[in-house]
Amino acid sequence: MATSGYREAVDWLFQVRRFGPDRTLDPIRRLTGMLGDPQKSYKVIHITGTNGKGSTSAMIASMLRAAGYSVGLYTSPHLERFTERIVVDGEEIPEGVVVRLTAQIRPLVESLNAEPERVRPLFFDIVTAMAFKHFEKKGVDFAVLEVGMGGRLDATNIAQPLVSVITNISLEHTQVLGDTVLKIAYEKAGIIKPDTVLVTATRDDSVYAFFEETCRRLHTEIHRVGGDITFKRLSEDLDGQSFTVDGLRGSYELRTPLLGGYQLYNAATAIGAVEALSRYNITVSGSAIVEGLAGVEWPGRLEVMQRSPLVVVDSAKDAEATKALAEATEELPHRKLIVVVSISNDKNIPAMIANLARVADRFIATSHNVMGRAAEREALGREIEKHGKPWESVEKVGDAVERAIEMAGKKDMVLVTGSVFAVGEARRRWKGASA
Repeated sequence: MATSGYREAVDWLFQVRRFGPDRTLDPIRRLTGMLGDPQKSYKVIHITGTNGKGSTSAMIASMLRAAGYSVGLYTSPHLERFTERIVVDGEEIPEGVVVRLTAQIRPLVESLNAEPERVRPLFFDIVTAMAFKHFEKKGVDFAVLEVGMGGRLDATNIAQPLVSVITNISLEHTQVLGDTVLKIAYEKAGIIKPDTVLVTATRDDSVYAFFEETCRRLHTEIHRVGGDITFKRLSEDLDGQSFTVDGLRGSYELRTPLLGGYQLYNAATAIGAVEALSRYNITVSGSAIVEGLAGVEWPGRLEVMQRSPLVVVDSAKDAEATKALAEATEELPHRKLIVVVSISNDKNIPAMIANLARVADRFIATSHNVMGRAAEREALGREIEKHGKPWESVEKVGDAVERAIEMAGKKDMVLVTGSVFAVGEARRRWKGASA
């Protein structure tokens, strides 16, 4: 049962405009200034990238906690509950605190909206300010902040990190961030701060050259996964994978419960980030790195929900992510693969379906319940037909999952993907209702 006033608080947050034509950092600066600039009260690690930034953030937070620090973790979007976005030491922000912070912040937002220059905080400005204030109140040592979109003009970018992380770069949100990889790299590079450290896992040499030049100009160290940080997989099963990493300060033999080869890139990146803290005489021990990666939790990413038939959910939400997902599914044990798919209508649907069709035997097209965001099932079906794969339409995600499990043999696999929203709905079958 929800805390009194919680639903009203969340409803107010979600009715605030999410995007604006003239995006600046002025609203978040003004808002956090009114709150006493809470983001200055703790150390920050700042993470952006096209894919993997959430997993990398969770890994960094887990390693810092294993080292004995109190850690705030700010991520988006949520799978099932708004409170998942703001976490301190593994505990989601309590609903009562959401109510109190909303009551504190809402009058400030309304006063800014009423000013003649019309400084209008957007949804992400408000939620970011809420996270910053909660972390201050809890007295965290570190805040691990995942960028919502881009980097340069993202609300999180008023924080001053010790270490910045850029996981990778590919085309995403092109109407906002730009229509070339280098334009998007420019937006991501906006989180790099002078005289700090950048760790990146980009595999694009032209992007890396751009980051390298940016860091040279800012007198910032740069480290690259695949260059001065390397890794090697040892084994993988449905319980996780074992691997080694040769990092900036040491070599480690590790295990993580997170599946998929791409998670090894994320793990190597996360290790580089915590090792880079040594620049500030902050040392995270090898045992904390091992313990942190072994205990990391990041639901909805190649997550096994049941084993007979095997059901896996993955929040792949763009072309690059579905390409990596398709490669990962080939390593999981199955005979036939049934893909339950729902994709938001602002995504590159042809490329996403093409990637999934390479490994799928059949599809069930469905619609997540985020108002106005889900692509029409028939549009998905038309793309599926181009690849000669059978498909059917089931309106609701939960019903589509049940249909897929009903169709699957014991040695087959059901994959639910295409959207964070779809995965959040699917997980309720096993994890209960959301709040």
